[in-house]
Amino acid sequence: METVRNPFQGIKNIIRFNWHFYVLSFAIVLLLLIVSGYLNKYAWLLAIILSVLIIETILVSLLTSVYVYDLSNLYKLSWLDTLKKGGTEEIINIHAGFDETSILLKDKFPGAKLTVLDFYDPEKHTEVSIKRARKAYPPYPNTQTVSTLKLPLPDNYADKIFTILAAHEIRKEDERILFFKELNRILKPGGQVVVTEHLRDLPNFLAYNIGFFHFIPESSWKKVFSESGFVITKEIKITPFITTFILEQYGTAS
Repeated sequence: METVRNPFQGIKNIIRFNWHFYVLSFAIVLLLLIVSGYLNKYAWLLAIILSVLIIETILVSLLTSVYVYDLSNLYKLSWLDTLKKGGTEEIINIHAGFDETSILLKDKFPGAKLTVLDFYDPEKHTEVSIKRARKAYPPYPNTQTVSTLKLPLPDNYADKIFTILAAHEIRKEDERILFFKELNRILKPGGQVVVTEHLRDLPNFLAYNIGFFHFIPESSWKKVFSESGFVITKEIKITPFITTFILEQYGTAS
């Protein structure tokens, strides 16, 4: 049975989990306008310009998010149709504390056995938005809490591994390499790893301004994949702002 996301669920969640940021931004705009009223006309003009820039930046990021998370095919998962086809498969979905995709993957691969792993660490992932999201959305049944450095699965276990908008939360590059080496270890020969991410590139800078620094450059991702024993067999652009890398192990890529 197809799972349907609620209309504009993506943008609603963004505002719901990050409302403090928008309140602070509009408070700054209000303060600028009030204070500038007591200064000369040049200060007032500067305050107007700064206020417009702040509001414009917020609106552009929100409109982009509507496009990416609500109007594109990101959560329809039609871009996964190019993956290798299998019968009864072992698939793994790995997230960083907020899971919007496991139920969608189960619908997409109804014959597969799905294992869900969560590497959320409250000591590392201190963002209040993630804490709000975890309270709002219960975990997928039987989700296992794991470390990025040691996954509790045997060698050559999984046919497909998914990490959708999650792996960038591993902020240190050396830890990301060790994490992907773990993915390599538990992946069956001929299996595939699906990595979906925003990139630290021009489109995401134009959309999210300094927020794009939270994303990882493509060059860093490619270094991580190479040093952990993977090759990129396919690169898919899901809108100009989202990129999916399909990975396979060295020596097994077809």
